[in-house]
Amino acid sequence: MTSKPSALRADARRNRERILEAAVRAFSEKGPDVAIDTIAKAAGVGSATLYRHFPTREALVEAAYRNELARVCDSAAKLLAENPPDRAIRLWMDDFIDYLAAKQGMADALRAAVASGADPFAETLDKLGTALGTLLNAGAEAGLLRPDIDPFDVGFSLAGVALITSAPDQRERAGRLLDLLLDGLRYGADGPVSGT
Repeated sequence: MTSKPSALRADARRNRERILEAAVRAFSEKGPDVAIDTIAKAAGVGSATLYRHFPTREALVEAAYRNELARVCDSAAKLLAENPPDRAIRLWMDDFIDYLAAKQGMADALRAAVASGADPFAETLDKLGTALGTLLNAGAEAGLLRPDIDPFDVGFSLAGVALITSAPDQRERAGRLLDLLLDGLRYGADGPVSGT
């Protein structure tokens, strides 16, 4: 009997993830007034399943946003495990630009959630600052990035790149700007530490 509840938990977790992915797409493409049934159908679940996880539209919007935030922040450790720190931060910058594009697409839905009293942004700066700090510290310790960088300065720089390259046809320009930003993060670094 113990394996069945465990399987149900895994199934419920998969359903929740599919709902959140479908919600980001729907809110980004169709705006804040998209029918909840449309999101449930896109996720391959019934409306009752969606409401069991997210009892209100605002709860769904907030969870979808926070899920995207967690996805980008959690990717920092994985990228560092698989890449040198300077490469990891550059890959993370691409993830961050994608996160900001999703947030931009959900802007109307997020505004509606905030107007109803939700606060999807409560932990945003702390989580992003921690992820960026982890990447920057690893780069500085390896001698690949300068050690005097404020994570929030990098975050605001990335937001600026996303703002001016938000159109899909500007993705190549965004990449070039991110490469320039990385060059600035490398300027004045000590150089690779022996053994890294």
